[in-house]
Amino acid sequence: MSREQRGPNEKLGTVLALAGISNAGLARRVNDLGAQRGLTLRYDKTSVARWVSKGMVPQGAAPHLIAAAIGQKLGRPVPLHEIGLADADPAPEVGLAFPRDVGAAVKSATELYRLDLAGRRAGGGGIWQSLAGSFAVSAYATPASRWLITPADSSVARDASREGPRDAARADDGGAPMKVGHSDVLKLREAAEDARRWDSKYGGGDWRSSMVPECLRVEAAPLLLGSYSDEVGRALFGATAELTRLAGWMAFDTGQQEAAQRYYIQALRLARAAADVPLGGYVLASMSLQATYRGFGDEGVDLAQAALERNRGLATARTMSFFRLVEARAHARAHDAQAAGAALRASEGWLERARDGDHDPSWLGFYSYDRFAADAAECYRDLKAPRQVRRFTEQALSRPTEEFVRSHGLRLVVSAVAELESGNLDAACEQGVRAVEVAGRISSARTTEYVKDLLHRLEPYGDEPRVVELRERARPLLVAPA
Repeated sequence: MSREQRGPNEKLGTVLALAGISNAGLARRVNDLGAQRGLTLRYDKTSVARWVSKGMVPQGAAPHLIAAAIGQKLGRPVPLHEIGLADADPAPEVGLAFPRDVGAAVKSATELYRLDLAGRRAGGGGIWQSLAGSFAVSAYATPASRWLITPADSSVARDASREGPRDAARADDGGAPMKVGHSDVLKLREAAEDARRWDSKYGGGDWRSSMVPECLRVEAAPLLLGSYSDEVGRALFGATAELTRLAGWMAFDTGQQEAAQRYYIQALRLARAAADVPLGGYVLASMSLQATYRGFGDEGVDLAQAALERNRGLATARTMSFFRLVEARAHARAHDAQAAGAALRASEGWLERARDGDHDPSWLGFYSYDRFAADAAECYRDLKAPRQVRRFTEQALSRPTEEFVRSHGLRLVVSAVAELESGNLDAACEQGVRAVEVAGRISSARTTEYVKDLLHRLEPYGDEPRVVELRERARPLLVAPA
């Protein structure tokens, strides 16, 4: 259904022509994006003709899906006002800004935290459902360049008593503005550490992991809006940046790419306020992995190299190893074997230089040689070098898995692919069965996608008993909600 007509929507018609999308093509794209979020839409070329020639405005999430569909074709975000649909149900473009001013950065981040809760209360994915498919790798260009130019703010001290009532956090008794101290920051860091453990063990969709956005809204946002010295403020922004990056990583793991992108951008801005260059590099590395996962290998290389560039002479050897590893992943996805190999060698070299006494950041606790081996295996999978995949996967699977269950599941799938490409169907199915068993214990859309990819590769052997068995074992996983 559509609302009352307003006259021709020339803006929509112009942008459709610019993007080279027909009426039927737009309808199909919108229906497909809706299906990705569990919406049953039946728009056709006549529906689009009404939107353009009569100015009719579709209801619900459709305006945002229209913007997302056009944005995918153009390769950039498309705001509603550009297509003449700004008066549709609002879905603010929160989280995409990277403000130069610290005060504006606080406002941008806290708006995002509040929006996530509104989405959860609305049910069915809320605001993130209406933003389905709106990930655009180009949205990372401005944040990355501004961070490279100025990776730290000059001062972040804040006096909430000088702020307006809507921008200042008040004490519980309604008295003076909240005074933030190091003990408040410590609580956020402890929450981040707990969330990291749960995420690694149970996946980004586990209910305990989903408490991170709630922590950002209830705990972090009031602190950001309180009063603090420059020293406490730096620590506060750093702890909040860690939590925000975690929220992005969990959204990424559960397939909510649009939410992940917004969290990552805000995490990078908060890391800049914290003057924490290695943490900013870690956020950029997370952005790179997302871009690479979405098929944007070249952009993934740019983001990983941005992380490296500012951290030369600052980050520990283990941190630099991880950044070079992320760069290798992007090169491999871009099918540049020479560059990927060079980045892997550099990553391994940095890792060999790491020492137990190094002051590595707490957020890097997951990274050791087995993680290097696991990602190296994925690089060689993308480069179609099964012998190398098998070599590194064997090393990656040789460590205990109790703490990093999701990673173990992903490694098993990569191992299965390598066995298949080496002509070992039985071994591929055996590893696949183990991977399905692990995937069934966690909540991770990314792991499910890996399993789907393996099953797709096995389609030519669909009648083989071992393949039939694997497909049956995977059926509950594939029909369960992501």
